[in-house]
Amino acid sequence: MSFSNEAVSLRGKRKRIHVNRARLRRNRITGWLFISPWFIGFLAFALFPFLASLYYSFTNYDIISSPQWIGLQNYSKLMHDPLFWHSLYNTLYYTVFSVPLSTIVALCIALLLNMNIRGLTIYRTVFYLPAIVPFVASSVLWLWLFNPSFGFIDALLRAVGLPAPGWLYSVHWVKPSFILMSLWGVGQTVVIYLAGLQGVSKELYEAAIIEGANAWQRSIKITIPMISPVILFNVIMGLIGSFQFFTQAYVMTQGGPDNASMFFALYLYQQAFQFLHLGYASAMAWLLFVLILVVTVLVYRGSSRWVYYGSEQ
Repeated sequence: MSFSNEAVSLRGKRKRIHVNRARLRRNRITGWLFISPWFIGFLAFALFPFLASLYYSFTNYDIISSPQWIGLQNYSKLMHDPLFWHSLYNTLYYTVFSVPLSTIVALCIALLLNMNIRGLTIYRTVFYLPAIVPFVASSVLWLWLFNPSFGFIDALLRAVGLPAPGWLYSVHWVKPSFILMSLWGVGQTVVIYLAGLQGVSKELYEAAIIEGANAWQRSIKITIPMISPVILFNVIMGLIGSFQFFTQAYVMTQGGPDNASMFFALYLYQQAFQFLHLGYASAMAWLLFVLILVVTVLVYRGSSRWVYYGSEQ
């Protein structure tokens, strides 16, 4: 009798295991079906172009004819292309000045918006609105602001007796013009900083006030360290975005005057879609990818010296 009970119990366990496995299998299939639109889109529009561009970077490809394998010739040609180096210099110039300046300005605005003052919601809205304006629309607006004949900025400078530079029409001022323009869209970064600031414990500030720390000391010793992970995130995102700076230069200057605003991404676009040198442009894209990867890794590795995480002991 006991043996029959054990046999029935064993068959019941096996049946439950089989049912659980079948249910788990159905759940997996259902899960894959739910994510299949994203997965197919990722394969078709992200992974395949990513790998295809790597292959094309080793070929001579111009859409009209089929790709011809040429090895490292595209990369070797890039090393001897003066405009390639000039576009890289322009991009690095823009990155070196725009990222720190945007970081400082956005952080200062966030500190001001974190204060308890009247009309704070209105101020936050005003500073964030430019971030939702499309790049093309803002570029057209800044074309008018920088116009040397009837632009608002030059008119304001002449009104106070200051000389008006050529801005977008000057070889020396076109890159500073884009750097100045980059401050227009710091609203999104301000919102991220503001979220980080509101996560800082009030008890830390109260303890610092009791110890006699002034506002500057509280900012340096408490605020900056506590939001340092947020600063790191915004700096990395700013670096990635600045290396891919394209739309404003394409709409406003087309790389001029005298290639002074020929940024890397703009030159890449011209090679790919104006001159149809897709293999050459693919090699440029991979060099840009490697450059962004190296800079990001270096910044992230160096962050251990100044970034503080609350979970660290």
